[in-house]
Amino acid sequence: MTARHFANDPTGDGAQVVLRDVSKHYGKSIAVHPTSLTVDAGDFVTLLGPSGSGKTTILKMIAGFEEPTSGSISIAGRDVTQLPPHRRNVGFVFQQYALFPHLTVARNLAYPLEMRRMPRRDIAKAVGEALEMVRLSDLAKRRPAELSGGQQQRVALARAVIFRPPVLLMDESMAALDKRLRDDMQIEVRNLQRELKITTIAVTHDQTEALVMSDQVLVIDQGRLQQAGKPTDLYYRPASEFIAGFVGESNILRGRIDIDQEGPALVLPSGLRLRLETCHVPANTQVSCMLRPEALRISTQSDAPSGSVPARVAQRIFSGDVIRIHLEMQDGTALISKAVSGRNSALPDVGDTTMVSWHPADLTIIPQ
Repeated sequence: MTARHFANDPTGDGAQVVLRDVSKHYGKSIAVHPTSLTVDAGDFVTLLGPSGSGKTTILKMIAGFEEPTSGSISIAGRDVTQLPPHRRNVGFVFQQYALFPHLTVARNLAYPLEMRRMPRRDIAKAVGEALEMVRLSDLAKRRPAELSGGQQQRVALARAVIFRPPVLLMDESMAALDKRLRDDMQIEVRNLQRELKITTIAVTHDQTEALVMSDQVLVIDQGRLQQAGKPTDLYYRPASEFIAGFVGESNILRGRIDIDQEGPALVLPSGLRLRLETCHVPANTQVSCMLRPEALRISTQSDAPSGSVPARVAQRIFSGDVIRIHLEMQDGTALISKAVSGRNSALPDVGDTTMVSWHPADLTIIPQ
């Protein structure tokens, strides 16, 4: 996609969005506990969480579709807490796109500009440039029912940004797309957002989408902000077991910390010692550690590195690009390993005993 200055505002600068102690109650039920967050101008931020976590409620409060029970919301330094949606100057891409079925693609794009009473000549120019931006110029006269899911998604996105809002909100807008198209659209939308420099806040329960598209990811669960940070921070330094399990797949190992002359180690209940590279908690502290599946190396006994442990292959699952290998160590501890499928010739079969190793730095203590 190539962005152009297709509406009145030629700058395309995004706006900072600030929530201060915003909460939402439905009777005695608390959908969102007091939450404060700041989204910097031009950033792409994703609210990630399971269904019912409160992430969509937060998005709707920013848009003005829901009124906060407490707290305040500001956009570009202006308090918009009490303003209706149409006065907040934000673009919104709905999960079901919400295109007008009786209007053509071009008329769907023109609608928000007509509501702003732009001159017809300017509207026609802006629509043409927006269609070119999403590569739908040849479909301008079609109606939504004549478009594929991906094409409808492009129209919805173009309509949301055609008037150059400082803030774009996206509510599970790629959930209806098939995986291949969703993967492609993630990159295209991210590139478009960077070019337009629109502050974007998206909601999803798809962890891959959040990691691929975002400058910052905010993990929401049970109406509370659990952790905020760059995708790499959440993936490699989760703040809790919930984050470790929700953002990517992980092996969780529990035990106590022991420190001897060789350094710190995690001692499992069976007595098995697993070396740690660093440790910032006292000895004998009970902890949980995370070990990502892709960090595990499977070797034969002859080429196994020092510190390897024997494990039996309980299951081997081919899923295209990777092979998932379910392992069971001698003390019964279960592990999952991921290997690139193109290298599967040397991988053990179900029932085989193999050697498993990882770098001590990949065994990460999860904060309590």
